[in-house]
Amino acid sequence: MAPAPEATFAAEDQIIAGNVIGYGATSGEILLRGIVGERFCVRNSGATAIVEGVGDHACEYMTGGEALILGPTGRNIAAGMSGGVAWVLDLERKRLNTELADPVELDDASLERVKELLARHVSETGSSVAEGLLRSSDDELRSRFTMIVPRDYGRVMRAKAEAEAAGFGESETTEKMMEAARG
Repeated sequence: MAPAPEATFAAEDQIIAGNVIGYGATSGEILLRGIVGERFCVRNSGATAIVEGVGDHACEYMTGGEALILGPTGRNIAAGMSGGVAWVLDLERKRLNTELADPVELDDASLERVKELLARHVSETGSSVAEGLLRSSDDELRSRFTMIVPRDYGRVMRAKAEAEAAGFGESETTEKMMEAARG
């Protein structure tokens, strides 16, 4: 969703959608050129969502899916987040709820996924914010984006990646993931 082409305002500076966007989403995409209200992607369990700013409590109780936030956030981002991943541009760390989730630097795979999502956002919405970010170097993108990963989920995903890299089969990989889940 994007403002009409004849709109005279900068979309990235305007609230274009209300509260509770993506609540309980299980699949699909949400691409919004502009800022949304509070509780963005609460209980998201499978959707991919891109937006240019959010209010308070974004990604609250998220269990899956992914969120790319290309602008300011309100307070308490990632409260109760147990799954999925969020990438936030220029995150103010004091706004992140670290009870269950951690801020993490982008690895190569995450950087590539962020660039894919930026390109998709430009293609679908004409976002000037995403377009400008795509002109940035990889180092600049890494320095500006913070990945938010739930602590337990991150541990399980690392165990899965390590098992797959070691050539383990499905049952051994599952066992390694279960061990990681038990802590």
